[in-house]
Amino acid sequence: MTRWRSARPFTSIDVTLKLSRVLDPAFAGFDDIIDVRSPSEYAEDHLPGAINLPVLDDAERARVGTVYKQVSPFDARKLGAALVAANAARHIAGPLADRDGGWKGLIYCWRGGQRSGGFATILSQIGWRIQRIEGGYKSWRGLVVDRVQNQPVRARVVVLDGNTGSAKTAILSRLAARGVQVIDLEALARHRGSLFGAVAQGQPSQKWFESRLALALEGLDPARPVLVEAESSRIGALNLPKSVWQAICAAPRIRLEVPLAARAAYSVRDYADVVADPDRLAASIEALSPLHPAGRIEQWRAQAQSGDWIGLAAGLMRDHYDPRYRKHRDRYVLRERAVVALEDLRDLDAAAAKVEAAMMRLGG
Repeated sequence: MTRWRSARPFTSIDVTLKLSRVLDPAFAGFDDIIDVRSPSEYAEDHLPGAINLPVLDDAERARVGTVYKQVSPFDARKLGAALVAANAARHIAGPLADRDGGWKGLIYCWRGGQRSGGFATILSQIGWRIQRIEGGYKSWRGLVVDRVQNQPVRARVVVLDGNTGSAKTAILSRLAARGVQVIDLEALARHRGSLFGAVAQGQPSQKWFESRLALALEGLDPARPVLVEAESSRIGALNLPKSVWQAICAAPRIRLEVPLAARAAYSVRDYADVVADPDRLAASIEALSPLHPAGRIEQWRAQAQSGDWIGLAAGLMRDHYDPRYRKHRDRYVLRERAVVALEDLRDLDAAAAKVEAAMMRLGG
């Protein structure tokens, strides 16, 4: 009788990686980072570059939890093991089918426990080199929270200020293309920072926002200033973490000064998605009703219905946004270091060059 022999001896999977940074250099040593949590856990937040190969989907996870509470921990573990094995087989035959013998994977679950351990055991017995993250996602999340809440921003922060419609976000994008160090908070938050600022894909979770912000902060060059847009402590439904908010409040400011007519014309172009959605526009105007006289609200409704987009944008800026921005800006008047006057917003590359020159004058 011939015995089957493996090409490689079975290996231990009791190898864990303790993370020291949000963007840990050790990540580069792995071909794949695998998040074995359920799809909903993965969607809420995950490590950078991780792929989702759930060993229990959301329904299966709930089912195991129910058995654990209503039957016994033993029966739950037995059911869980069967489901993990079945899902592992599916992943090996599917997404991992093209990985060769030299492939190296880093695996994590919520706390580095049974889900990642079970999958790692199976992959390890194939002969692949597998490590697990010590403490799982929870340990990485702790590093994220420490970075965005407790640690100071490593680069000198400069704030780009200006009234609504001043094209601050677009100018930031052009400055980044010119090599200026930038963090686009609104892009990370997937929101344009106003009542009309929601975008089609919706905002990410608070955890996802903080994780991507932590990665951006980790990647900063401390020797160069970083430019961010003036924000309140909230962007849409998301909160700015403590250390970032404190840095914005304490930073020197460059203010864009743009005529109302130019800002209105730019906003109509920038908010084309809002203009194209009458129901959304009407709902946003309605939300302003408690803050303005009935006659003004009625005028804005009429302008929206008639398609007077320039007039509507100008009215919203003059009577709603500008007074609120002025009140907010008054808190930081002593932080203002430069004013960049722009007659219009037709040439944003030229506008970006003026802002960059102002940064240089500030020592940036």
